[in-house]
Amino acid sequence: MIVVDADTLGRHRTGDETYVRELLRALPRDLDLAAVTRRPDLVPDGVRAIELHSRVQELRMLWTLPRLLRRLQPSLAHFVHAIPPGLPCPAVLTVQDLSFERDPTVMGVRERAIFKTVVPWSARRAAHVFAISERTRVDLVELYRIPEEKITVTPLAPAPAFRPSESGEHDGYLLFVSSIEPRKDPLAALVAARTVGMPLVVVGPHKDPELVRAMREGSADLRGYVPEAELVRLYQRAACLVHPTLYEGFALTCAEAMACGTPVVARPDAAVRELVGDAGVLTDDLAAGIERALADRDRLRAAGIERARLYTWDETARRTAEVYRRLA
Repeated sequence: MIVVDADTLGRHRTGDETYVRELLRALPRDLDLAAVTRRPDLVPDGVRAIELHSRVQELRMLWTLPRLLRRLQPSLAHFVHAIPPGLPCPAVLTVQDLSFERDPTVMGVRERAIFKTVVPWSARRAAHVFAISERTRVDLVELYRIPEEKITVTPLAPAPAFRPSESGEHDGYLLFVSSIEPRKDPLAALVAARTVGMPLVVVGPHKDPELVRAMREGSADLRGYVPEAELVRLYQRAACLVHPTLYEGFALTCAEAMACGTPVVARPDAAVRELVGDAGVLTDDLAAGIERALADRDRLRAAGIERARLYTWDETARRTAEVYRRLA
């Protein structure tokens, strides 16, 4: 049995939840798969759901989850971000990004201290590490000295629901899809939108109250978390996606936008360059980038759709399953 820690399911954890959900959907069913989760109703067909609740995440990782795995005796366990101590089996780890190492402003002091302790310990202890981009792979090697042969790059991908509309027309608004927190720099998107005279629709969890207030005062349309079908519609009807984040592990929202035929305007972060290539407008001058994207929208729409096809969950699952089979 291979056990995947699927605690993020149903918790609106954006990229982490998407990763676990889509990977479970795409993994080959000849594997004996089980998912440990508080939401067994969200586990895809063909994967055994094992329910586990815990009010305190630290207690879950230190006690209840290791105790459950000692009872199950799996041949392999798969975690995101952190591996609990006291495991009875080998473990593999997915690392989304090391932003907390590169930029001290991305987290609070306590949370960053925990990540800076737990993530390197977990990466070194893991039998194998999955990096969601070449950028994250490079960071793992440079910052933690993880051997290159111990890392497999397994990119994220847009879910099948993210696809272009038939008309390709837009409703004249700009879209920002990310949590409202300093490292996502939502105010830069708002300033750019106001500069070009277009409304900004914001989708994502409200993590920083001061930023949320500033966005509201700037007349941004804050939608919070929205269901997948609504998110697809918002992508399809947006004039373009504005993505000002200064550091990314993969930039899944850019992939989703391209898959929906929505031009991407983003800062030239390394992971964004890796993902978008020349299918979007990458610039630090977001307002000028928006104007360029609108003037060249038809070409960028076609280029983005084609670029997004390079990333599929089937390929990510294939690479993941190869490691599972080798280690289990």
